Amino acid sequence: MRVSVFGLGYVGCVTAACLAKAGHRVVGVDVNPEKVAMVGAGASPLVEPGLGDLLQEVVAAGLLRAISSTDEAVASSDLALICVGTPSRDNGQLDVAALQRVGEGIGRALRAAQRPFTVVLRSTVLPGTTESVLSHALTEGRAIRGLMVAVNPEFMREGSSLQDFVQPPLTLVGSERVEAVDQLRELYAGVQAPFVHTSVRTAEMIKYVSNAFHALKVTFANEIGDLCEALGADAQEVMRIFRMDHKLNVSEAYLRPGFAFGGSCLPKDLRAILYAARSADLTVPMLAEILPSNERQIQQAVSRILALRRRRIGVLGLAFKSGTDDLRESPMVRLVEALIGKGSDVRILDRSVSIARLSGANRRYIEEEIPHISSLMCDDMDALLAHAEVLVIGNDGEEARQAAARLRADVDVIDLTRGLFPRQ
Repeated sequence: MRVSVFGLGYVGCVTAACLAKAGHRVVGVDVNPEKVAMVGAGASPLVEPGLGDLLQEVVAAGLLRAISSTDEAVASSDLALICVGTPSRDNGQLDVAALQRVGEGIGRALRAAQRPFTVVLRSTVLPGTTESVLSHALTEGRAIRGLMVAVNPEFMREGSSLQDFVQPPLTLVGSERVEAVDQLRELYAGVQAPFVHTSVRTAEMIKYVSNAFHALKVTFANEIGDLCEALGADAQEVMRIFRMDHKLNVSEAYLRPGFAFGGSCLPKDLRAILYAARSADLTVPMLAEILPSNERQIQQAVSRILALRRRRIGVLGLAFKSGTDDLRESPMVRLVEALIGKGSDVRILDRSVSIARLSGANRRYIEEEIPHISSLMCDDMDALLAHAEVLVIGNDGEEARQAAARLRADVDVIDLTRGLFPRQ
C-alpha cells in the first residue's frame, strides 16, 4: 500500500519504519527539516533500540523516504497516518494545534486532487476530537469526495516499540466506514494481534483508559509496597503471590462498569489497612480515596433518581450483589435509606432477601438493623411494577431481565448495573 505518515516523532518514526519493513511504500512527513534529513538518510532522530538499523534498511531498499511537503505526501499515498504530538497545556487540556494544522494541509491537498483517500488518526486524543477537530480541519465545511476517516491508537512502549508494533495487545480501529476498516486490516495484515473494529469515540477513549489503568497499577503497587514495609511484610513476595491469582487479581474480574461495591469484606478490609497506615504515620492517598469514590457512586445514583421528581420508586435488588442475601454494607440499602429520607415511596423486590427474612443467617440483621426497609419488600414482580413510577435496577440477574421485558412505557428506568438499559 502507498502510505504517508505525518509526524516523525516517536510514534510516527516507528510506525513508518515498521510499515516499510512490512513491504508498504511509505513517505514520512514532518515540518522539522532536521528530522526529515535524518530519516531520509536512514538515521534515527530518537533513541530506540533497533530503530536506526531498521531505518537504514528500509531507506536503502527504497521503501521509505522523508519529505516536508504535505501536497507531495498526499499525491504519493492513498492513506495517511497522522502521528503528531498532542501535548498537555498547563491546565491539562490537550494542545491539538499540530493535529489541526496537518488536517488542514491534507484537506487542501485533497480538494485539489478530488480522489479517494483515507485519513487515519494515530495520535492520542480525547473522545470527540476526531469529529470536532480533525474532520472539521480536513473539510473546512466543504465535502471532499471519497474522503474516509478512522482512528487507530498505538500501543507501543518506549524501549520495546519495534516488538510492540508487530505484537501489540490488539489492533484497534474506530471508523464508521467499512472500506476504511478493510484498508487498515490489509495494512496491518502482518501484525500478530486480534483486529478489533469499534466506533470512533470508543477507539479514542481506549488509550486513555489503558494509560490511566497502567498508572493506577504502578501507584497501587507502590502504596502496597509502602504498607508492607511499615507492617513488616516482604513487599516483593506479597506482590509476587498477589500476581499468581489470575482468577480475580490479574484478570477481567471487577473491570465492568456498574454500581458501588459493598459486602462484608471490601469496605471492612479497606478501613483496616487505612487504619494501619495512619497508625504507622504513612500516607496512602490512592487507597484512601477508594471508599470516598465508592460513596460518590451512591450519592450520584440518589441524585439521578430524585431528579426525575417522581415519588413512587421500585427497587430491584437489595443485596450487595445478585445471587446472595448478604445486606452488610450493601450500597442498595444505603440508596434506599437515602430515598426514604427524601420522602420517596419505595418498594423493593429481592427474592434472596425475602427468603432470608424467613430463615437464614441474615434474618437477625434484617429484623434488628433494617426493619424499616424490610417492611417495604414486595412479594412478587407484579406488585413491584404496579407500584413503580421509577424502576431502579440494583443487581443484574433473571429478575432484572424479567422486569425489562414487562416494563410499562411510562416508567423511568435507572439501571445501576449499566448493562440492561442505556444509561440515562
